[in-house]
Amino acid sequence: MQAKLREYRTFVTRAVRQPGTVGAVLPTSAHVARAVAEVVPTTGSPTVLELGPGTGALSGALRERLPDEADHLAVEIDPEMVRYLNSTKPWLEVVHGDARHLPELLEAAGRHRVNAVISSIPWTLLPVDQQRALLDQVSEVLTEDGVFTTVTYVTTLWRANTIAFTGLLRETFEEVLPRSTVWRNVPPARVYVCRRPRR
Repeated sequence: MQAKLREYRTFVTRAVRQPGTVGAVLPTSAHVARAVAEVVPTTGSPTVLELGPGTGALSGALRERLPDEADHLAVEIDPEMVRYLNSTKPWLEVVHGDARHLPELLEAAGRHRVNAVISSIPWTLLPVDQQRALLDQVSEVLTEDGVFTTVTYVTTLWRANTIAFTGLLRETFEEVLPRSTVWRNVPPARVYVCRRPRR
């Protein structure tokens, strides 16, 4: 209970202080975390990368599903969130940096390609050119059979930035599958699963 209260307090504090980089009012629910985790490999030795993990609401569900040989790391831009993750999830390798420079960040961390990218980045807060730049970086680091999974919110589906983002997903990937809406989240969430990045 204390750990969960600390997570909520950390998340809400950063949401108030940095509203431009935190796209929700509460951490992602366990229901969304399980829906997202369903797409990661359960066998072999995959490399899984989280973008914008925040307080790590998705990280635990991913860890539970990944095989022991998996390589699990995250890129987080907020130094306070990095410190929080390092203290609460020592098993997660956290890279402090901007996801717009993914190849360089991965190379510095000793990796080049990843099998799955899981994103908690608040896409609707980003201008379309930044959305495109980030998706280009994701497609560059994914393996040919890699999967990209991200979350948007039902309350933003009609915003211009969300419509632009879903269009960019289809430009970037050959297959884009919106999964069922997760209503047991605040706000309700839509999970997208994207495969076969276009180079």
